[in-house]
Amino acid sequence: MKRKAYLLVFDGLADWEPAHALCEINKSGKFEIATVGFSHAVVTTMGGLKVSPDVTLNDVGQADTAIFILPGGDMWEQGRREEVETLLVRLHEGNVPIGALCAATLEIARAGLTHNLRHTSNSKAYLKKMVPRYNDENFYVNELAVTDQNIITASGLGSVDFAREVLRLLEIYSEADTAIWFGMFKSGKFPAGVI
Repeated sequence: MKRKAYLLVFDGLADWEPAHALCEINKSGKFEIATVGFSHAVVTTMGGLKVSPDVTLNDVGQADTAIFILPGGDMWEQGRREEVETLLVRLHEGNVPIGALCAATLEIARAGLTHNLRHTSNSKAYLKKMVPRYNDENFYVNELAVTDQNIITASGLGSVDFAREVLRLLEIYSEADTAIWFGMFKSGKFPAGVI
């Protein structure tokens, strides 16, 4: 069986944020894409898509997880999700890659996973406002996406940069092909000779 690239799904998730990463993971055939919910109930994304979770948080294990992706969404600004924090800590202890975009970076901070590792978010002030006990500002990097210790964090404006970090971490393509992919999607231009 292939290891899984898990996407956490919930009402109001920012469905466009992980899209580039998921498409490239799926196209590679190296991993299986699976959705994870708080329950098996159908959720509706910000874009109005209805998604039925494949599994629940309790079903996610270290051994079968290639990466666990948390997209942004207003839910993260409403407070902590202890069941998610517990899972994140367990996955991180097992050296399983974790990716968080936009407001989901708040849960990375709440779980204590920004301690002593480079990270980013929508802004340092955003993290400090939304997570009062956040005190890892010395490790905050003002970039659209950052990877450190198998944790990818990204601004809500950095979905293409996030995807590049995922492609690198999971070794979906060679570094050269990843650079070409990133150049196309970041600049909106095909390289000479591609089409």
